[in-house]
Amino acid sequence: MAVKNRWLVAGMGTLLQITLGTIYSWSYFQKLLVTKYGWSNSAAAWAFSISICMLGLSAAWGGVNLAKLGPRRLATLGSTLYGIGFLIGALALHLESLFLLYIGFGFVGGCGLGLGYVTPVATVAKWFPDMKGLATGMVVMGFGLGALVMSKVIAPVLMTATDGNLVHVFAISGIILFVVSFPAAWMLENPPAGYLPAGYTPPAASAGSAQQESVLPLAGYMLSRKYIMMWLIFFLNITAGIMFIGFQSPMLQDLLKLSSPEMDATALAAAGATLIAISSLFNGVGRFFWGSLSDKLGRINAFRLILGSQVLVFVLLLFINSPMIFGILVCYTLLCYGGGFGTMPSYVLDVFGAKVMPLVYGSILTAWSMAGIVGPQLAALIKDNFAENASRYTFGVGAIILACGFLIALFLDNKKFEAKR
Repeated sequence: MAVKNRWLVAGMGTLLQITLGTIYSWSYFQKLLVTKYGWSNSAAAWAFSISICMLGLSAAWGGVNLAKLGPRRLATLGSTLYGIGFLIGALALHLESLFLLYIGFGFVGGCGLGLGYVTPVATVAKWFPDMKGLATGMVVMGFGLGALVMSKVIAPVLMTATDGNLVHVFAISGIILFVVSFPAAWMLENPPAGYLPAGYTPPAASAGSAQQESVLPLAGYMLSRKYIMMWLIFFLNITAGIMFIGFQSPMLQDLLKLSSPEMDATALAAAGATLIAISSLFNGVGRFFWGSLSDKLGRINAFRLILGSQVLVFVLLLFINSPMIFGILVCYTLLCYGGGFGTMPSYVLDVFGAKVMPLVYGSILTAWSMAGIVGPQLAALIKDNFAENASRYTFGVGAIILACGFLIALFLDNKKFEAKR
């Protein structure tokens, strides 16, 4: 039966994103894996990096093929692969095989993430031409909230129930995520041809907008100056934020060891999980907040604020020793990290048009792929090689990355892309 209520589609898209967003709880497992299996920070982090890399690449493929395959087929495939990725990850931990963990959790699970992620974003945007920033911000907000669900509900409950058996935790998590995500993915579908929300009148078409809606080969967009600059600011914002996502728990635990040496490993892990949960709220809310704010300020002005304010935050982090202030600044960073994801879909829609939005947005998510490798691996390498000053070096590198993004954003605008054949 065809779906008639656009808010139902948006709700199911958000639920699907919550299950996929559990990937952002990786720092909950990072230290546990390093301690239990004796792997280096960099080696363990590669599972997360590969997963995020494949997310972006498969989202690009999904964006190209969404019109042909349809949102329901693509989303259900994504939810299935993500669940299978956890199951293969459980087998990898049982065999103590890093390579199998990379293949299962990283490659297979990452492909599922990308196919599942791009589908609700592009689909819901079609249902809400009157509230593009708000609607897409709400959907991607779900992805940011996924870490809270995993770090404060699923993982702790399973860790207690299985007496800390990571193999069982990964296996049961995969089953739970599949059972929840598959029905949500099944509810996704495009609006009927010619659909318009009640009371909404689309802007009158102009010659310029008609030209903009003409479709070029993907390379025609990707080689444009505007696309490249949009890709770069997206990449740089993600790189800085994802350094925290993969390592915020270990960073906080290191600070707590200095300020409260009496805390044992269990208390430190609980504190780290709390920060993951709280910051994931900011990650999720940031997608909705900045997406909605960009409707009023303009997309590029939102990106300038996102990038510029974080430069100041990362500079402050160089001088902070308080775990409480550290946590607050991390939460703001994740608010801005999520803001990039909440703003970019509408920015692409405004600049390149609705016809090619899935194609262009899917390809621009390759910035997430590259950032998923660069960010966590930078943080891991710094931690492995500069143990005493690792956090400060990480913050310094992050400030430089964000400053570059801010400078690029100054040369961007909100004007529509003119397709020239």
